[in-house]
Amino acid sequence: MRTVDILLFVVFPYVSVALAVLVGLYRYFFDRFSFSSFSSQFLENRALFFGSAPWHYALLIILAAHIAGMFTGFWSRFIAPPSRLYPLEAFGAALGLSSVVTLGVLFVRRLLNPRIRKVTTLPDWLLVIVLMLQLAVGVYVALFYRWGSLWYMYTAVPWMISLAKFQPAIQYVTSLPWIIKLHYLGGFLLLAIFPFTRLVHVVVFPITYLWRPYQVVIWNIRRRFAPAR
Repeated sequence: MRTVDILLFVVFPYVSVALAVLVGLYRYFFDRFSFSSFSSQFLENRALFFGSAPWHYALLIILAAHIAGMFTGFWSRFIAPPSRLYPLEAFGAALGLSSVVTLGVLFVRRLLNPRIRKVTTLPDWLLVIVLMLQLAVGVYVALFYRWGSLWYMYTAVPWMISLAKFQPAIQYVTSLPWIIKLHYLGGFLLLAIFPFTRLVHVVVFPITYLWRPYQVVIWNIRRRFAPAR
């Protein structure tokens, strides 16, 4: 077992998870106002319309498929028939391409609009770049290493389960092609960057809206055509 493999597939995943949890908790309890999406929709809406909605839908479906692969018994039975496996692989590749294109739209929007660029932090830029690379690598794997829906369950899943049990079994992934290992490590890199960006808002559910009092807004500016008193 090489030292570099231990660093990449044992130490790095644990460091990433620790950063995600500890920094996320720190921001939530001690820097609550930064726990926001800082929406830039009011600054520029047209490109956001063409990028944000398709991007979110594609990403959610991709994540759901990866999570479903964790349930190996159900997932292996579901995708075993070729009539399901082939369309699923094609649909996954199409979703990956769609996510790369729509994220590119959002990246260009953020890059070219000075007002939006002003509210974008360095970690936000890093997250977008790494995310775009991660999606591009995922599309490459989907196109050139076919049937990932199957072999994912016998490589990445046992490795991640072994990490969760604190009994790392890196032999499941160390023998894979470097591009696949890069994709696996990219997921943990995103997890490490995640708590430093505005994306942390996705883990917070605004349940306090259920019991907080109504917000009353009173306009204090006299209407233009209102009669003077």
